[in-house]
Amino acid sequence: MRKIILDTNFLLLPFQLKIDIFGEIEKIIGRFEPMVLSTTLDELRKLSKSRSAKMSKLASLAMDLSKKCRIIEVNVMPGESYDDVILRVAKENDCIVATNDRLLRKKLRKAGIATIFLRQRAYLEAEGYV
Repeated sequence: MRKIILDTNFLLLPFQLKIDIFGEIEKIIGRFEPMVLSTTLDELRKLSKSRSAKMSKLASLAMDLSKKCRIIEVNVMPGESYDDVILRVAKENDCIVATNDRLLRKKLRKAGIATIFLRQRAYLEAEGYV
């Protein structure tokens, strides 16, 4: 069973665009284990305290959704961004990363890590997955 790390913006998709991310990922790769890093939860907590009521609500819903995932406790090394942590953990654990972050996807592609992303605001697509 493949492990998939879901990042912050990916966890917001179901509430922004009404997409069943779990069902769609399963159509692409079959059974999988969804994982969320503790740094992603930190990011969602910060967003839930946003001045924007809409973003605050979306972040809270995403935190609820993350309860369906295995939470991976990670430490941020000095000078590491949240994206760097995702890249490191994905590499160490041979995970696919589900993200819509263009820069992160570029870094992951360069490192040979498969990604799942939203295409045309309508469906998910895998890149680098065999």
